[in-house]
Amino acid sequence: MLDIVYKDEHIIAINKPHGLLVHQSPIARDAEEFALQILRDQIGQTVWPCHRLDRKTGGVLLFALDKESEIKLQTQFQENLIKKKYLAILRGHSPETMKIDYPLPKENGKLQEAVTFFKTLSHTEIDVPLGKHPTSRYSLVEAKPETGRMHQLRRHFAHILHPIIGDRPHGCNKQNKLFKEKWEMDTMMLHALSLEFNHPVTNSTIIVKAPIQDEFKRTLTFLNFNLELID
Repeated sequence: MLDIVYKDEHIIAINKPHGLLVHQSPIARDAEEFALQILRDQIGQTVWPCHRLDRKTGGVLLFALDKESEIKLQTQFQENLIKKKYLAILRGHSPETMKIDYPLPKENGKLQEAVTFFKTLSHTEIDVPLGKHPTSRYSLVEAKPETGRMHQLRRHFAHILHPIIGDRPHGCNKQNKLFKEKWEMDTMMLHALSLEFNHPVTNSTIIVKAPIQDEFKRTLTFLNFNLELID
């Protein structure tokens, strides 16, 4: 049963679990369950995905309940009119605020403009040695991608040497191994917290939020982050 965080006559949004594909994909033939089919069966009607989230990313996933609404919402996504907010846990102590303006290549090698803004909500340092370091440092950040490129946040945070915990292949293998062995945690710590957009029919401003999921919350706890920081 998927967690529905918003629904009206024209649109519906869920809090997608980490590890669940949006729909069938040739690059993930091992998957047997998909958000689109599960939601369709759960509410008993056809749904159209308006955008995508990585399989490893959890959080707000928006669907339309009619084709016209799908087209209007997809246009908003394509024109970067939708305000997206993410939470991520990063390796190391990230800057207080930063604009990452770093073009990303498409599959054909052509570069695309890619811009991400983020602010650091909190730093933490725990008494867990790794390599030559006697302690381990992490950051909780709020990220707002201005563009919507494939794996944009994952690639941008790797580019500034603060990769997202649990990310493969863009992340840090040593950190991922540590989290798996010490805390039995191998979920990617990236959560789509909210979407703000114009309703496809009424044109009113809609803000949809999805609470962080249990594994994200557990990770924040054992890393000694303050859960009250989450808006």
